[in-house]
Amino acid sequence: MEDWRSSLVEDDAGIFRILRDSKRLAILGIKPESHAGQPAHYVPRFLQDAGYEIVPVPVYYPEATSILSHPVYRTLAAIPGAIDLVVVFRRPGDIPPHVPDILAKRPKAVWFQLGIRNAEAAEELARAGIEVVQDRCTMVEVRRMAPR
Repeated sequence: MEDWRSSLVEDDAGIFRILRDSKRLAILGIKPESHAGQPAHYVPRFLQDAGYEIVPVPVYYPEATSILSHPVYRTLAAIPGAIDLVVVFRRPGDIPPHVPDILAKRPKAVWFQLGIRNAEAAEELARAGIEVVQDRCTMVEVRRMAPR
């Protein structure tokens, strides 16, 4: 992609557009109910309660077959149907091994949660035409976007 930097979304209008246009979210690194107090569980639960369809993709927890009442998938590529947004709960250094799986699924956008930045992974995804948001919390942004 020639102007790949335009796929790195940092402005409110772009962030709100991604959240507004996304319906089906794959949550990479989601944690099960036994970790309900951690962001990788309560943020996806909030998103589900806000009306998004959640598709759990835990990295650990091999015993988990369902999270938030939805079946678990072990890779993004294994998820049937299209995904609008991949929400990533992984440490920055743990993201590169997931990039081929993200590229195979071809979501419209990828969102690295608050505190998560990986410039190389973001560039690779952006060059493939996938929009990328880094270092933002989906829960905070959905709350900011909501009409008062």
